[in-house]
Amino acid sequence: MKMTRQRAAVAGALGRQGGFTSAQALHDVLRHDGEPVGLTTVYRHLQALAEAGEVDVLRTDDGEAVYRACEAGDHHHHLVCRTCGATVEVTGPAVEAWAEAIAAEHGYDDVSHTLEVFGTCSTCR
Repeated sequence: MKMTRQRAAVAGALGRQGGFTSAQALHDVLRHDGEPVGLTTVYRHLQALAEAGEVDVLRTDDGEAVYRACEAGDHHHHLVCRTCGATVEVTGPAVEAWAEAIAAEHGYDDVSHTLEVFGTCSTCR
């Protein structure tokens, strides 16, 4: 993936957020920082970074996509607080085994999946 000035600006701003954020909020941060990047460009770069495994994407309860600089380099899932958005990256060996088994049972291969678990963290409880 070619690292353009705009892609670097998007990745840098996302890395400074420290948590999940929407493309619109990230666009506002970039504009505040004086970066001339359009909202469509922000979405395009976030998608490319997600496809490269550099950005985590999850859907909130209301269906909005939010993004975060990926902390783990390997496949993982998220445990997300509904109240404050705090997120923990977790592995799920049982989920991985189940996904592979169900795919094989139905003749599928090259399987991928995402899993987000939502709850309330101990601080918000």
